[in-house]
Amino acid sequence: MSCNSCSSDIQTKPNGCKSNGGCSSGGCEKLSVFDWLANMTLPTGQKPFDIMEVRFKNGRKHFFKNVNNLSLAMGDVIAVEGSPGHDIGSVSLTGELVKVQMNKKKVAIDDEELIKKIYRKATQKDIDIWTRSKEKEVETQKRGREIILRLGLKMKLSDIEYQGDGNKATFYYTADERVDFRQLIRDLASSFNIRVEMKQVGLRQEAARLGGIGSCGRELCCSTWLTDLRKVNTAAARYQQLSLNPQKLAGQCGKLKCCLNYELDTYVDALSKFPKPDVMLNTEKGKAVFIKMDIFKEYLWYTYKDDRSKWFKLNLEQVNEIIALNKEDEKVASLEEFDAENTVVQTKVDFENVVGQDSLTRFDTPKRARNKRNNKNKNKNKKQQGNSKANNNNNNNQRKNTPQKNGEQPGKKTINTGNNPPQRRKKKPQNNQVQGGGNTPQKNGQGNTPKKKPQQGDKPQNKKPQEGDSKDPKAPNKQGNKARNKRRNNKNNKPKPSQNNESKPVKND
Repeated sequence: MSCNSCSSDIQTKPNGCKSNGGCSSGGCEKLSVFDWLANMTLPTGQKPFDIMEVRFKNGRKHFFKNVNNLSLAMGDVIAVEGSPGHDIGSVSLTGELVKVQMNKKKVAIDDEELIKKIYRKATQKDIDIWTRSKEKEVETQKRGREIILRLGLKMKLSDIEYQGDGNKATFYYTADERVDFRQLIRDLASSFNIRVEMKQVGLRQEAARLGGIGSCGRELCCSTWLTDLRKVNTAAARYQQLSLNPQKLAGQCGKLKCCLNYELDTYVDALSKFPKPDVMLNTEKGKAVFIKMDIFKEYLWYTYKDDRSKWFKLNLEQVNEIIALNKEDEKVASLEEFDAENTVVQTKVDFENVVGQDSLTRFDTPKRARNKRNNKNKNKNKKQQGNSKANNNNNNNQRKNTPQKNGEQPGKKTINTGNNPPQRRKKKPQNNQVQGGGNTPQKNGQGNTPKKKPQQGDKPQNKKPQEGDSKDPKAPNKQGNKARNKRRNNKNNKPKPSQNNESKPVKND
């Protein structure tokens, strides 16, 4: 297990303490033990325990004796006795707690074969050789698997561990059957020029060495704190009323999960109050058989043997009562009577409106659909485009169809040469000429002539744009053609203006 300040990144290097796995508190290693006796002094006259626990790769631990009385602490990198040569490891536990671990693993204090010697503290040269050897492990494992495939051996090479001096490597493998790997050892030794040791491990030991994440989302128990790997049977799943689905009950190692044994004793104690599942209930309607149970709520479900269409929910006291009556050769009327007692009428809970008449969502603005907004914007744009077209047509028609004064051509403004203010336009058009020295029009001819009614084509008033109007000035315009014809007729019928003051008409095409 790792400490909180040493979280690992993708490259599996601690970020917090930057000690690369050699944390002095022993928190960056698997199966670590907290030394709660470290700050306590020993009684007078008692020497500290000279055997220490040393950790190697992937939680492998062994006990070594400090024969030279070196001052060592947890986390120190030391050189220990190997077979042959020497190995490099780190101290994981010291003091009186080592005795507890030795008793747990059943290692005797005077066993010289299992307890080897500590040589010295590791020098920088020893650490450099150790790190170079660890870098070879991945490539060695890859080439070793290729050799196994070439030889056709039914085995899986799971892990490789180099010794600290780089002269020996241990190959961990799993196999279902016995494997003859004599030729494999010769090929591996000749390929890597090292001593080769083959060691077979089980599937659980392989998962414990490699580690991983379980279905619960946490690290595997066998790689963090669980050391005694006990056997797990399918009976543990039956006691806990679990479905026998191998995909859900199997762990990462392919075996049944070790956590099935954690709560097994609690379930066994609770099941001691329940009747056996093969016990049938005798009623007047027939025999009832067991279906399922809820252990901690103490409910059981039964159904008739002849009619399995309905299940009846009974509590533990009712079932024990029926069984007691059946032992006295008495039968109950039916299971419906007991099932009716367990039916609970669910009352609808009405909550009071403590806020009053105000709604909780009164400040929330209703969300409008984007499609409606887009449609509205499209319609607005269309209306604006239509209005602009109509306004343009109206302006063009007004310029062409405005009533003209005598002697004034369309598109040509008359000049006011007199001192009198200009008169307003009369509603009814008149055929007058502009006289020099004033703006007062004189009637054409002698005497008063009757007013002419506006004929068709004579100076039309402003009209609304018609559907045939076009924006294009080159397009044919019927009203423009009528205006040209009318101006030609007026020009021919008008008398010649006086030479004193006349406004020369300009032809406006």
